[in-house]
Amino acid sequence: MRTRKCEVAIVGAGSAGLSALDEVRKRTEDYLLIDGGPLGSSCARVACMPTKTLIEAANGFHRRLFAARVGVRGGEAAVADIPAVLSYVREKRDYFVAGMVDYTREQGERFIEGRARFVAANVLEAGGLRIEADKVVIATGSRPVYPAAWEPCRSWLLTTDELFEQEDLPPTMAVIGLGPAGLELAQALGRLGLAVTGIDAAAMVGGISDPRVNAAAVAALGRELPLFLERRVALSPAGDLVRIDLGDRVLEVGRILVATGRRPNLDGLGLEETGAQLDGRGIPLYNPRTLQVGNLPIFLTGDANGDRAILHEAIDEGLIAGFNAVSPEIHCFQRRTPLAIAFTEPNLATVGSRFSDLAPAGVAIGEYDFGKQSRALMSGDNAGLLRVYIDRGRGVLTGAELAAPAGEHLAQMLAWAVQAEMTVDQLLAMPWYHPVVAEGLRSALGGAARELGRDFAVGDLLCAAAPQKCLG
Repeated sequence: MRTRKCEVAIVGAGSAGLSALDEVRKRTEDYLLIDGGPLGSSCARVACMPTKTLIEAANGFHRRLFAARVGVRGGEAAVADIPAVLSYVREKRDYFVAGMVDYTREQGERFIEGRARFVAANVLEAGGLRIEADKVVIATGSRPVYPAAWEPCRSWLLTTDELFEQEDLPPTMAVIGLGPAGLELAQALGRLGLAVTGIDAAAMVGGISDPRVNAAAVAALGRELPLFLERRVALSPAGDLVRIDLGDRVLEVGRILVATGRRPNLDGLGLEETGAQLDGRGIPLYNPRTLQVGNLPIFLTGDANGDRAILHEAIDEGLIAGFNAVSPEIHCFQRRTPLAIAFTEPNLATVGSRFSDLAPAGVAIGEYDFGKQSRALMSGDNAGLLRVYIDRGRGVLTGAELAAPAGEHLAQMLAWAVQAEMTVDQLLAMPWYHPVVAEGLRSALGGAARELGRDFAVGDLLCAAAPQKCLG
């Protein structure tokens, strides 16, 4: 077996791996990139990008109902051509994937196509080669998982990795698993005219942990599709359909989209040969601020570490791992404020400290119900709830959870404010336009300020500074 040596070997050419590659290339050209395919990141191939493309198509079709409400006639008779929609999604998906695939192949002889396996902490075998690397970055991504008990019904199951390869979909479907991905896809497919039922074993949906926000989200989404929460299911064939036993009722549908989680692609990697200490899931123990596995010359990044499975986090982790892989000393990095968004309508989001992380006695909470918010009323999107969490001692915004119209933009604003450690006084002193959805955030902050005992009767212009005497 031929041997190749390099300073850094990067295993995985997805978002985290290519991000690590960019950082490594700033300091050395002595690297190898290894991937056994399919090339292109999970985000581009099967997650963020095709999902959001499907959502845009679904929301465009769904808006015909609002148009009819405001007097624009004719759209009610429109139909969604599901094969054409799926073809459009694949077209856009392939565009997003192509750039990543091209960049990977542009590495030429530094790209090794094949599955990698450790034979020692810094020695790999891949593509018929023995690769001796000073440092190794693991960025192997993840894959969908579902209970083994469902395997007899496999022909009716679609994973999120398989959905966008379908030429058509049946008129009836269920989505099991209502985290952000499952919830997004359930609503989108329902808005395209399919009869979709959402099912989850948990009470909370879309990554939300605040019970009040969750109740608002379930109420809003439940107006579009039936939701069965806190349900354990049993599956069985029913002729051409699949039967879902929920305990108190039975459903029969054409296909089931399973969105019950993902597992890091670490099995078969030979981690037992590295000396790494593994947790109960088979994931190496690592430092989340350096991404180093123990004291080994190995860095674990992106979905492969099973921590923050979100694109911007994978990119950041790739940068951290790549930087440390070519640095003489290991550096700790301060991670950005956590931010997660589900692109349902209303959007769902968590920012900074989640409700489940809070010590209630130390937090003031402000909330706003979008049911009567003026801008949301104009667009027919008046549903949802926003809750902001303010540290009582410092008056600083520490986090928020929301189900809100234009929530993706509110969440971005909130994430910046949390990371900047802005106080409720400073936030209320910022400009607030009318009529915009963000006025709901202003109201929520005002509620938290009142709970803190702030007196803004003269207007929140005076929150951040004392009134100035007029000169001349």
